Amino acid sequence: MQACCFGRKSLLIFAALAAFTAAAAADSVADFYKNRSISLIIGYSVGGGYDAYARLVARYIGKHIPGEPSIVPQQMTGAGSLRAANYMFSVAPKDGAVLGIFSRSMGVAPLLGQAEFDSRKFTWLGSVTDDDTTCVTWNSSPIKTWDDFLSKPSKLGGLGADADPDIWALLYKNVFGAKVQLVSGYPGTNDVVLAMERGEVDGLCGLSWSTIKTRHAEWLTSHSANIIVQAALKKEPEIAAVPLATDLVKNPEQLQIIKLLLASQAMARPFAAPPDIPADRKTALIAAFDATMRDAGFLGEAQKLNFEIHPVTASTIDALLAEVYATPKDVLARAAKAISSAGQ
Repeated sequence: MQACCFGRKSLLIFAALAAFTAAAAADSVADFYKNRSISLIIGYSVGGGYDAYARLVARYIGKHIPGEPSIVPQQMTGAGSLRAANYMFSVAPKDGAVLGIFSRSMGVAPLLGQAEFDSRKFTWLGSVTDDDTTCVTWNSSPIKTWDDFLSKPSKLGGLGADADPDIWALLYKNVFGAKVQLVSGYPGTNDVVLAMERGEVDGLCGLSWSTIKTRHAEWLTSHSANIIVQAALKKEPEIAAVPLATDLVKNPEQLQIIKLLLASQAMARPFAAPPDIPADRKTALIAAFDATMRDAGFLGEAQKLNFEIHPVTASTIDALLAEVYATPKDVLARAAKAISSAGQ
């Protein structure tokens, strides 16, 4: 009887201690963030899809972080957002006071020789959505279909060797034989879009379907742009007539390369903090991101803006990257060669 009662008392004591510890941790997090501004580093220029999603999240996530800090978006463009990713990984304070959003391709970039960090070590908060990546040309371009893309020369805009527009343009050139000339060095996709509309380039690859819907919906109603191919794990129903890249492969090697790059589509708008931030702040930031994805105000504004919201959790991103990092080295080598600009 005494042993039984002692056991119950022990459980009550342990439960009380656990509750006290949790409350103390929450207070500690709140104390850190109270009256503080959090920098949200955006790896692309103003006006593009990443920027739009970043600023939408910035308007809501602060109220879900203990202490309710203010969120200050800051542009840090360069090399297709590699500059921002490098800053987040190596330079930014590891205290939870800096968040960032950069290219979805940063998850696989180190495996393809395009970055030197280990993307598994970022403190991933989650992604606002998964996505479908397209190649788009302007209505004045002779490239209007996939067959045109393979048979006629085209000039496509890019941002840098590790950016989505460059990766996908080179993939279609080196793996599928598209007659692509890549013009790289634009600050962001919005700048490439302007170049396309001015006729400086035929178009660009690596443009998200969500960006087209949210930032360039008039293309769909005016038929001013051609969507010539889509790359995703499954077809986007709204553009079902556009061929899916995986349906166009001719051999198993092409399929392996495509599937490796498609892994990044599952984390289309990823938010992260630097590696090794304090565990309690990491937990709080992930919880805040998840709560933002359920926030009625956030969802209402996203709907008005026609933004795609299909949240991907931090644990899903961590699992995805663990799987990608297990890719055989020979497949990685072929993929790296396929998206290389050498000799182009």
